[in-house]
Amino acid sequence: MDRDSFHPGPLAEVARVPAGDRWDLVFVRDLRHPPEKVWAALTEPDRLAQWAPFLASRDLGTPGDATLATLDGERRFEAPATVRHAERPVLLEYTWGDDLLRWELTPTDAGTRLTLRHRIGKPDLAPMTAAGWHLCLDVAGHLLDGDPVGPIRGTEAMAFGWERLRDAYAERLGPAPAREPGELT
Repeated sequence: MDRDSFHPGPLAEVARVPAGDRWDLVFVRDLRHPPEKVWAALTEPDRLAQWAPFLASRDLGTPGDATLATLDGERRFEAPATVRHAERPVLLEYTWGDDLLRWELTPTDAGTRLTLRHRIGKPDLAPMTAAGWHLCLDVAGHLLDGDPVGPIRGTEAMAFGWERLRDAYAERLGPAPAREPGELT
């Protein structure tokens, strides 16, 4: 696909749910590809480099430590990661700095239902996080279709509708809760 003609697709199913003293952004997307193909895109460093917000130091398909390097233009920010669970091709869970990402792949008649649970520190981060994953997973969809766009990372996301997506997800998720999870009312 010509990068200049790339536009984000429709909003995904999202929710923001308490998770102990943090919050989970639950982001659900249907892909037209079987779980094995989606698994490869989620775990193999060369494929991740074409769509994810980070570069992986190794294949994420097996438990153990890794480094995930976020790129923003020429700037590179490395964060420790640990793959905690890797059950090919149904479940991938790893830490990324202070966050926890859990990818669940469910086969469907049309391909794969991908459910991402991204643990975040504050509920007001959910719309921003959803907008970022929306763009990344749209790019991943094109890659899986054999029509690559190339990664959209960091401030470059602004040129591809990130702010509009953030606002739309903020509306869909509703106001951020006034209290922290686990606090008594």
